[in-house]
Amino acid sequence: MAAPAMQQPSYLLANLKMDSTTKPFLQCCQELVKVIDDYPAKELHLIFPWLVESVFGSLDGVIVGWNLGFLQACSNRYNIVMDFLNPSGPMMKLVYKLQAEEYKYEIPVSFLPGPVKVSIQEGVLPDCPLLNNKLHFPLSGLQTLSLALNPFEYYMFMFASSLITPKNYSLGQHVSSLDSAYFVLVDTYLKYFLPTEGSVPPSPFTYKRGSVSPPAPRAPSVPFAGYGIHSTSLLKRHISHQPSVTADPAAQEIWRSEALLQVFVEMWLHHYSLEMYQKLQSPQEPFTPTEEHVLVVRLLVKHLHAFSCSLKPEQVSSSAHSHTSPLEELKRVVVHRFVQQKLYVFLQHCFGHWPLDASFRVVLETWLSYIQPWRYTGEKTNPQTDQNKGVPEKWRFFVQENLLMYTKLFQGFLNRVVRTDLVNVKNALMVFRVAKVFAQPNLSEMIQKGEQLFLEPEHVLHHRQHRCFLSPGHGGSFLSARQPVVTDRVFRVKSHVYGLEGQDCQYKQMFGTELRGTVLKLIQIIDQARQTAKKISDQSAEVAANNSFMSWFGMGSPDLNYTFNGGEVDDTGACVKKTHEFLERSLDYLCQIFRLNAGQLSQLMATLGSGQDDGNSKQLPDCVQGENGLILTDLGRMQVINGLRRFEIAYQGDPELQPIRSYENAILVRLFFKISSLVNERFGGHMDALCSRPDFLGQLGRHYLASPEAAADGRRRSPETRLTAEGYRRPRLSLRMLASYRTLLMLLLLYLFGALFSFGLMSSTLLILTVGFLYGLLSCPVWR
Repeated sequence: MAAPAMQQPSYLLANLKMDSTTKPFLQCCQELVKVIDDYPAKELHLIFPWLVESVFGSLDGVIVGWNLGFLQACSNRYNIVMDFLNPSGPMMKLVYKLQAEEYKYEIPVSFLPGPVKVSIQEGVLPDCPLLNNKLHFPLSGLQTLSLALNPFEYYMFMFASSLITPKNYSLGQHVSSLDSAYFVLVDTYLKYFLPTEGSVPPSPFTYKRGSVSPPAPRAPSVPFAGYGIHSTSLLKRHISHQPSVTADPAAQEIWRSEALLQVFVEMWLHHYSLEMYQKLQSPQEPFTPTEEHVLVVRLLVKHLHAFSCSLKPEQVSSSAHSHTSPLEELKRVVVHRFVQQKLYVFLQHCFGHWPLDASFRVVLETWLSYIQPWRYTGEKTNPQTDQNKGVPEKWRFFVQENLLMYTKLFQGFLNRVVRTDLVNVKNALMVFRVAKVFAQPNLSEMIQKGEQLFLEPEHVLHHRQHRCFLSPGHGGSFLSARQPVVTDRVFRVKSHVYGLEGQDCQYKQMFGTELRGTVLKLIQIIDQARQTAKKISDQSAEVAANNSFMSWFGMGSPDLNYTFNGGEVDDTGACVKKTHEFLERSLDYLCQIFRLNAGQLSQLMATLGSGQDDGNSKQLPDCVQGENGLILTDLGRMQVINGLRRFEIAYQGDPELQPIRSYENAILVRLFFKISSLVNERFGGHMDALCSRPDFLGQLGRHYLASPEAAADGRRRSPETRLTAEGYRRPRLSLRMLASYRTLLMLLLLYLFGALFSFGLMSSTLLILTVGFLYGLLSCPVWR
């Protein structure tokens, strides 16, 4: 279709802006499609930044955009948006149209992730291929630096940044899920530009110079010259050694795949500096990832594993490396080169700073997805059979060269789990998930072998001859089922550990003595939580059995201070059964991982039980007596968190002022309170004198007049001040029990029983008082 008559570019942009506020959304999209088809790139160039910002929102969060993260499939806009933004849709057509003319769009450096921004502002160019030859230096100085990105990079940058940019959403709008348009688009873009089958579809446009210029190559580097050295851009070999960029069409197309991957990794993972992590320093600009952010990272990790595992079997062999296509080579190195380092630091930060609640599950599943690449090979297997089959031997190189992902993060998980309430079914499920993954056959042996390689003495390493080997970026493969050409596994494992933890790191073995002690402590906590869950289940069943129709009359539990001692309100019934099951199986898996036999486990449980008496559930947490009552110690806090010990939560105020219960008559409670208050006020001194006597009358007075708390066995309950407790335990007359429906019903039955034997009202009353006095006299402590 021929382009319409030329208009002023500002006039076209002004019309589109006006239409976006006055016309329906569907009509606006239809007109945008027409504009993209009809107008030349010269005019579309001026509306492109506005259009991208209108879709994804502004970098400062002021403009929200189309709310892709909260656009659900049930919305009328959903299909319109997905058709407009899909990789073959109008928006990507606009990107390719502008790409053919090699336009550039600026992104201020201030909107880059913290470590990259700080490095640039300090005058140091970060080791980031995305920044090669893209920094624009203005005359005003480094503070106004910007990146000059091509249309494709600019589009993907804005798309990725919309996930992490704080936005001002209206009330009730913040509802996101894995079915939202943003998650679906991320998955669509990954599958399109990083395909597991076939190649990346070519661009529909022919560029002026025959191709789009891919990222500028960097100077060659010597692979693995020392520990922790990372390779340079993947495409430098395909570009720097070619006479022209048109020589290899495959190399021209793969630059989009690498650009998309670099943008996603930088914007979603590179928020914590490796150098600051090694120095145990906090980031200069703290960044807190959200659950939606971590879910997208997990989606990225899962797809990259599937992408890497789709490497053709005939291309796995290193002998065929010289004939592989750029896409196949990308599959070889994508996980190790692009993701490993930044994801490790990202997960370390999450493990150390994420709240101790069930929302940590998203971080946990991201970690477990990364350390199990064999789950994404595309082979259909039975989960039960796969669990028994174990980890294939060909993955031992991946485990060894990602050793810290298994060992260091497992230690971080242990540090978290001992501080959580394992009676909660969600926390118990997380322990079960980790234990089940690490209990897969062969995995613990692979990890132990990797630790042995790392701990091999340095003098043995220095005396090795011909220490040169193939890195994943130079012919090696994580998927190779046989040993690489030259095998120096020790050096590769040391390169991995020292590169992430620094040369002076103190490595703690996963199967060493120190960590084994932590695991034994966790086993004790799991066993305690399992027992607590069983007690909660028994208490719930007992309470349910006692809840009958007569409980309305007070025939159920008469305890005014009864409190459910569970960890959470919803941890009852089926949830408690699941908790017990998860913890039971977690114990079995931990015993498999760390090779604990039944005898050792029984001895451990016996040692645990010997340090506790039969009434452990009634023991107070560890605390000290202060001026204002009991104060929890650090050990006491740990006991409360894990449900090992609890205070008996009870009403600590004036017993006469407790809230009126459902089994009490409100009018009678208030009436008897006034009567008893008058008696206590008038005869309080006489009651104190009577109860202070050491003889029989004093014992009888203390039995009838002392409060139930004072007559109890003296156990401390929840913390209370000494003066408050003494004030509430002074002798007093209490008539509140007469206002209970249970007491009233019993009195009615007694009067009816007396009427059967021709007793009058006064005679029955006198008989009841006499029997009650004699019962109290016989139960008085003086006879015991």
